[in-house]
Amino acid sequence: MNDAFTTVQLSDYTSAGQWLVLYFYPFDYTFVCPTEILAFSDSANAFKKLNVAVAAFSTDIHHTYLSRTRTPREDGGFGKLKIPLLADTGKKISYDYGVLITEDADEM
Repeated sequence: MNDAFTTVQLSDYTSAGQWLVLYFYPFDYTFVCPTEILAFSDSANAFKKLNVAVAAFSTDIHHTYLSRTRTPREDGGFGKLKIPLLADTGKKISYDYGVLITEDADEM
């Protein structure tokens, strides 16, 4: 968030008594993901009023996220976001939630 890399834990949200929406997407620079990420970010204040936080995950590295958030929307990036993008580079979180694609044909 805000050009900073930090470690986030589920307890950061649950200990605050918040609900948490976990949004998983395959990779940055895919055609669907930017639309959904921007929609979640643009709706962050509405979620907050409901005591709900949103976090987006992919298995890309955090430097990819930094590139996307430093690039303005009109130039194809995300610009500043109101939700965190979480890097699951070890793929454990995606695996644990059952969303990790492991078939070779799907790893494009």
